[in-house]
Amino acid sequence: MAMAEEVKKKRKPRNEINLRAFGKVNLGLDVIRKREDGFHDLDMIMQTVGIFDRINIKISDEPGVRLTTNAGFLPVDDNNLIVKAAKYIIDEYDIKKGVDIYLGKKLPVAAGMAGGSSDCAAVLVGMNKLFNLRIPMKKLMVIGERFGSDVPYCLMRGTARAQGKGEALTSLKAAPDCHVVITRMAFGVSTKFVYENLVLDDSIVHPDIEGMVDAIEKGDLKGVTDRMGNVLESVTIKKYPQIEEVKNIMRDNGALNAMMSGSGPTVFGIFDDKEKAQQAVLVLKDNASVKRCYLTYFFNNTERKDKKDGATTN
Repeated sequence: MAMAEEVKKKRKPRNEINLRAFGKVNLGLDVIRKREDGFHDLDMIMQTVGIFDRINIKISDEPGVRLTTNAGFLPVDDNNLIVKAAKYIIDEYDIKKGVDIYLGKKLPVAAGMAGGSSDCAAVLVGMNKLFNLRIPMKKLMVIGERFGSDVPYCLMRGTARAQGKGEALTSLKAAPDCHVVITRMAFGVSTKFVYENLVLDDSIVHPDIEGMVDAIEKGDLKGVTDRMGNVLESVTIKKYPQIEEVKNIMRDNGALNAMMSGSGPTVFGIFDDKEKAQQAVLVLKDNASVKRCYLTYFFNNTERKDKKDGATTN
């Protein structure tokens, strides 16, 4: 008679891990007020999209953190959130070994898509798994907050409402399926510049965040797009009118609506028809203000089967 308990084969400890750091867009971004600490109280609907950076982490016998990347303009020292996050975990959990990290950058930089925050979040997840630290997600999100207000959301991913500085998160029902065109503009925007020049006067049109939450819960895509709005456009578009031009191109080619994400300059459009979205990509790639254009989708922690690699690009 066979023994009641089977002896499980011991798994070899993993030596490396590959991760995808997904970008996000803001379906709605409202700024309520400036706080006494210099930050702003926000009310946003965040949505993960199917474009991502690739990150590989390998354990090394040599102590320390070494970062390499395909993006030569990015810092690879303590000025990079990836290095900061990895070093924090090593120091906090008394890890004796080091790590070699490679960042395959695809998400636009300084573009309102939380690329750096998402990379940081992926490294926190990777270090947790690689060294079998078993840090609960709730605690990992608290750790992430020390590196930036978007990091906790990038750990959560999906559709969420973000309040406070962006760290107070409420998970929402997955936003309705759609096709998303995202433009990588030929210029960057300083988030600091945008917030420093934001004037919250009576001319500001505040998006209907509550109404958007209700539309998401009902699976009403048109209800979501009708309520899209970003208070920060009042600053960024004034300096970069090309953003408004790209929004209009998307709408003229069938977008239900188009908006700047975050502090910009990334512009995205939401389509309920894939052929119209593809046509918009063809038009936009000939625009001098657009460096690259992506056709992608809303990512909600369970990949759509028809999307093999997250996104298509022109």
